[in-house]
Amino acid sequence: MEFFCYHRDRRGSLPLRKELLEAHWSYMDRYAAEMIARGPTFAADGDTPTGSVHILDLPDPATARAFAFDEPNYQAGAYRDVLLRRWRNLLGRTMWDFPGGRTGGNRYLVLGLGAGQAADLDVTPDRTDLIAYGPLLSDDGATWLGTAALVRAADRDEARAVLTPDRYAEIEVHDWAFGGRPA
Repeated sequence: MEFFCYHRDRRGSLPLRKELLEAHWSYMDRYAAEMIARGPTFAADGDTPTGSVHILDLPDPATARAFAFDEPNYQAGAYRDVLLRRWRNLLGRTMWDFPGGRTGGNRYLVLGLGAGQAADLDVTPDRTDLIAYGPLLSDDGATWLGTAALVRAADRDEARAVLTPDRYAEIEVHDWAFGGRPA
């Protein structure tokens, strides 16, 4: 089962995140084999972290909840909230398989939150702008709740355009970067 997890930072938590950096990396190392994609989101200045995205293939919802809520930054209060949803990998690959590589161009997290009939599910794995892409689903996987995408785009407007605007109650666009422990 695939899951999308987005920890959103609490305002002013950067010193705490820096203090817990090695604990965060050690925790994430335990899930390296399950990772589909990962990486931080940033404020408009491009430097200040605003959250942390993890897309994983885990055995069940209980394991996903444990992953999200046992994370050291969450336990210490660095995050203000967590968006945890079932997800389906429509590209069938990990971010490490993205043909555009780890660098070059602007990268974004695009979250479309919606309800009702599913939207934007017809994508092909050969899309060169999509790093990760799939629907956000209810715990049982039966109900569409939105779409999450990691994209390479010229700017925020181009990133937002991967989703159909009138099909979502809200579309969020966040600066994002490939994650993982630095080499």
